[in-house]
Formats: sequence, structure tokens, C-alpha cells
Amino acid sequence: MDLSNLKPAEGATHSDKRIGRGQGSGKGGTSTRGHKGAKSRSGYKKKRGFEGGQMPLFRRVPKFGFKNINRVEYRGVNVDAIQNLVETKKLQEVNIEVLIENGLVNKNDKVKILGRGELSAKVDVTAHAFSATAVKLIEAQGGTTTTI
Repeated sequence: MDLSNLKPAEGATHSDKRIGRGQGSGKGGTSTRGHKGAKSRSGYKKKRGFEGGQMPLFRRVPKFGFKNINRVEYRGVNVDAIQNLVETKKLQEVNIEVLIENGLVNKNDKVKILGRGELSAKVDVTAHAFSATAVKLIEAQGGTTTTI
């Protein structure tokens, strides 16, 4: 047996309906498409969301809001995560590279340091943005915050 004599199992396939081959075939005339209307024509394609002429759902439902194209999306890293890093890795400085290495952020993320948790070590932090609470916590321990 090789690829040249492979064929479907017995009864697995059916021969195609031969439509549009004259009245004697029983499938002539309208060729199983019914009478008139868009679906009987060649080249028929239904528009996305078309509901047979009824007002489509996406036009019936009210629209609101907008997407701000100038929005900057930050990945938040809390002070307690930084404290955990400082304890486990014995760091004095935390920057984007350190956060990427430890899996807290991805390489294309903009990072914002947030103020949840406690900080008990002096640490210098470099990030794209800081919350006011985070700045207060870091500087209370004698650390510095540097915005990129």
C-alpha cells in the first residue's frame, strides 16, 4: 500500500448533486435555489450583522464612551513586591531590568510603582512613574525615586 492507492472508506463520501443540468434531471430551472431574492442570484454574499432587513443589533444598541488614543498603559508594581525582592535578592537598587529578570514585568511594559504594602529597607527605585504613596514610602526609608 502507498499514497497512490489511498481512498476514502466505503460509504464515507457522496457524489455531488448535479444541479442546473436541465428539467429532466429534476434539479434544473431554479437549480435548488428557490424563486427570486438575493440568495438565488450569483455572487450573493450576506453583509456582516445582516438580519434580513430588520434593524441590526449593533445599530439598535446605543453607543457611549470612547477610546483615548493618548492613554499610557502602565504595569503596576507594589512596594511590597519591591520589599520582597530586597529581602530575597539583597538589593540596594531596583530598576526595570531587575523587575524583568524577576518576572514582575515584561520588557515592553511601562512600569508604575504603587504604594500597597510596607517598606523597611533603603532602596533606590527607577521606573516610568510613581504614585504619591509609593514616593512617600520609599523616601521615608531614605531611598530615592528616579523617573525614566
